[in-house]
Amino acid sequence: MNPHEDGPKRDVTAVLVKVLVHRREERGMRLEPHASRCVRAGEVHELVATDHTGTEAGTRIDRVGFLGFAEITSAGVVDRGDEVWIGSRRVGVVLGFDGCHLPNHYNVLVHADPVPTGRDLGLAPEEPLVFRQGGREAVGRSREERTPKNSVFAHKCPN
Repeated sequence: MNPHEDGPKRDVTAVLVKVLVHRREERGMRLEPHASRCVRAGEVHELVATDHTGTEAGTRIDRVGFLGFAEITSAGVVDRGDEVWIGSRRVGVVLGFDGCHLPNHYNVLVHADPVPTGRDLGLAPEEPLVFRQGGREAVGRSREERTPKNSVFAHKCPN
């Protein structure tokens, strides 16, 4: 999210279609240079948790916990810093995107510490999922710990 350009947006909703239960220490995913991605209703994307915090394009992401696959039910824009809610659980915040499986699906990288798997969270197919507008400052912080909305952020999106 760029607070100098981005206004309010609607939630992007989804439903879990498959739960994943494994983790990797040397996954080798790479962050895409984009801080946001448009998603369409009906698309399926993978959710991957990580404790990495770097957001530069090309950042290598190794420590991951696989959460599952979700089908988008309402189209919208998913931004870095958006909160990820599955059921009533705040799982973490969007760190970025890895495109190694394109054009099939994105890996939506979710910052969470410690790094959970779908099993760790007790996830189940058909659970509702919401990407809720957050902010860049939200990575690794709870709603209560965030910087006030009027703060000026130093983040610049790559061209």
